[in-house]
Amino acid sequence: ARNCILARRLVERGTRFVQIFHRGWDQHNTLADQLRRQTTAVDQPAAALIQDLKKRGLLEETLIIWGGEFGRTAYGQGNLNGNFGRDHHPRCFTYWLAGGGIKGGLSYGSTDDYGYNITANPVHVNDLHATILHCLGIDHQRLTYRFGGRDFRLTDVAGNVVQALLA
Repeated sequence: ARNCILARRLVERGTRFVQIFHRGWDQHNTLADQLRRQTTAVDQPAAALIQDLKKRGLLEETLIIWGGEFGRTAYGQGNLNGNFGRDHHPRCFTYWLAGGGIKGGLSYGSTDDYGYNITANPVHVNDLHATILHCLGIDHQRLTYRFGGRDFRLTDVAGNVVQALLA
């Protein structure tokens, strides 16, 4: 919560990029206890940050991105005696975005009932990055440079802006 208040204050004062970390999401064990504590610590502060920015007229120009390093499997990892966790899952992951040119109230993409395979509207990580850069006013394709006979850029040499996410 303190970091969200600091982030809002920095945005109010014109800071262009603010990053907040909340460590401890890598729950390969004791999932039930750890996840409850983590979500309790971040849900209300994140919602309050969005409300504060909106009330102050800053949400339209502030892009909020919430995500992690990987998706998570829907099934347990380890001993199910209460000490279980969930493993990394690179196929399906969830991010949420708010403000900064993103269409509000939209859920985009879906998985099968097990959260294992994508069933509709896949968004590759390069597409996510291209969309974020677009919202920041940066054309990801213009960041291409050649090195060692190969083109490089922040979105590798792929990525398309996901137009359906834009306001």
